[in-house]
Amino acid sequence: MTYPILYSFRRCPYAMRARLAIASAGIAIEHREILLRDKPDMMLAASPKGTVPVVVAGDLVIDESIEVMHWALNQNDPENWLDIPDAAHDLIVHADGPFKTALDRYKYASRIEHSKPEQDRSDASQFLQRLNTMLDGSHYIYSAQPSLADMAIAPFVRQFAHVDLDWFNTQPWPELSRWLEDFKSSPRFLDIMVKHTLWSPHYQPAPTYGS
Repeated sequence: MTYPILYSFRRCPYAMRARLAIASAGIAIEHREILLRDKPDMMLAASPKGTVPVVVAGDLVIDESIEVMHWALNQNDPENWLDIPDAAHDLIVHADGPFKTALDRYKYASRIEHSKPEQDRSDASQFLQRLNTMLDGSHYIYSAQPSLADMAIAPFVRQFAHVDLDWFNTQPWPELSRWLEDFKSSPRFLDIMVKHTLWSPHYQPAPTYGS
């Protein structure tokens, strides 16, 4: 049987959220773990932009993480991740846009000429304060159960937190911190963070997630 192929990099938050949705949907895939500094020719032939995740399913190529999430969940959504209000989509767009821009400038300040990491951290924190308010009285962003919004955003909040975890843990966002710790300790997250052998054309991994 031929399975959809997922090109992934374990620590990439975009790839994380794609793996989370594929696992939730129970889709069997061939997981191809790569190094971003040594991208395989077969991946680049499918998606020349050279970022992960990339799903190749027959003639279909999906190389945007949020589209991978929708691809998986539109096939099977047993946990009702797609049951979200319209505002959730705007929240994800903000996380992928202004928040991620500020996060990258904060995380990679040493690579940016005339960087202002404290200002960038402050800019990103405004979004986190907003999430903390939304989580007040609710276990997840929109309900008592996780949704697409939680799983699309949490990998990037994790990335932000781990830039300076000591600083993050002193901030006045207890609901956000609780939500993030619940995410990081969840069986679903721990399962998709299992290390995989690096893929090569000579290595054929067994199908994962939905197998």
